[in-house]
Amino acid sequence: MKIAALQMVSTPDVARNLAAAGRLIAQAAGEGAELVALPEYFCFMGQSDRDKLEVAESPGDGPIQAMLAEAARTHRVWLIGGTLPIRCADPARVLNANCVYGPDGALVCRYDKIHLFRFDNGRERYDEGRGILAGGVPTAVTLGAIRVGLSVCYDLRFPELYRALMAPPCDLIAVPAAFTYTTGQAHWELLLRARAIENQCYVIAPAQGGVHENGRRTWGHSMVIDPWGVVLASRPEGEGVVMAELDPARLAEVRTQLPALEHRRLATPFSPP
Repeated sequence: MKIAALQMVSTPDVARNLAAAGRLIAQAAGEGAELVALPEYFCFMGQSDRDKLEVAESPGDGPIQAMLAEAARTHRVWLIGGTLPIRCADPARVLNANCVYGPDGALVCRYDKIHLFRFDNGRERYDEGRGILAGGVPTAVTLGAIRVGLSVCYDLRFPELYRALMAPPCDLIAVPAAFTYTTGQAHWELLLRARAIENQCYVIAPAQGGVHENGRRTWGHSMVIDPWGVVLASRPEGEGVVMAELDPARLAEVRTQLPALEHRRLATPFSPP
């Protein structure tokens, strides 16, 4: 199965972002992709953390979700729709929601980002919790012939989430992201390869990559990684499509030669006596 990670440099203009995403989805599908994944905040990168409240949609209703459904249906692809802001019970916050659509355009499932990023090095300050309500349910879904574990950006730093997704094992882990340049340069590829190796599965990581109109710079380096930790394809910065092949035979080979998933002994968190 050909899979495609889409890299974007999203703006504060939802319409422009949706048009860019539509072009990239069409390009990926035209090159043979059966599964396509968009980055976190593909639809909106505002001037401030609070701006996303103004473009938030109700579940199942709104132009962002409509565009995703239509693109999946038009191009007959499984579409992992990056993230978009979904309204919740707290009027001051939103859910950072990863919606997945089938080739018929129907919503297959939704994962709400669990771990919320906070960072302050004296020059850059981010605190997602000021505008986002954390989700709480690890989510994996079967898309065609493969099982896909869903995660978003900062989730990448929490290996216990991925272990929770591996019962039964996933064939692919998706990590749509908008890593900062600073943290991405230090840890992005390292963490992605670690998640692929320890879970013996493919990883698809579509990212924001470049200097945005709000002045923020994201790391980019969207990539696809195989179960041995080999980077199959990557794009440093700028809008584009990162394509690779998900090979079930390669999955089986890695898991047979080194059956680490079968060797686990601490299936639940360790509690000292």
